[in-house]
Amino acid sequence: MLAKRIIPCLDIKDGKTVKGVNFENLIDAGDPVELAKRYSELGADELVFLDITATNEKRKTTVELVERIAREIFIPFTVGGGIKTIEDIRSILNAGADKISINSQAVLNPGLIKDCVKYFGSQCIVVAIDAKKIDDDYYVFINAGKKNTGLKLIDWAKEVEEMRAGEILLTSMDADGTQKGFDIDMNNLVSNNVSIPVIASGGAGADSKHFIDLFEKTNVDAALAASIFHFNTLPVDVLKNDLKMHNIKTR
Repeated sequence: MLAKRIIPCLDIKDGKTVKGVNFENLIDAGDPVELAKRYSELGADELVFLDITATNEKRKTTVELVERIAREIFIPFTVGGGIKTIEDIRSILNAGADKISINSQAVLNPGLIKDCVKYFGSQCIVVAIDAKKIDDDYYVFINAGKKNTGLKLIDWAKEVEEMRAGEILLTSMDADGTQKGFDIDMNNLVSNNVSIPVIASGGAGADSKHFIDLFEKTNVDAALAASIFHFNTLPVDVLKNDLKMHNIKTR
């Protein structure tokens, strides 16, 4: 088994870290700079920063906050939210991010992904996909989960790969914030049908078994979580030690 990655996620709103359930009922989860520093020190493999209201509020990600976080950490750092242009990406990378994550604009303007790959390379382009199960299939949502695109998840994931994005950050809207475990079926659907790395998001609880099941039952490359790390119910270093005891290597 290749080494897996454990990735804390900072969902940012009004400069603060927040967390909700099924993309709703957001609560304050702490100072993003302090949380980022703590995760770096505890051995997180990477960090993701998502300005979750930037798209709906029609504004850009807060570059100043990205700069403050980048100064405090020594792990790869992905930033997303409100990214629409090559210049937006350049500003975020110059602020200290290693990768950028594009969600809504990837669907609305697929040419942006191709341009990003051309200018910056596949290695720093992550396409985030929020998906929800409707009847017997999974569909892609945008605008912070508020708009159903009508796109089937598997079709969009394959298109993302064809556009040479470096990774897919896949969030289960049904599992988000529930702490009942990752959506194994959804993650298998994507990870078994694309060759680029898949980061699983949505559903991680305080039981390390959620992560063990994910890595043993799917081909995903990384697991992302938020509230269990923010509120210290399952510290990063404890989780990584539990994974090691189950012969699951992390970076």
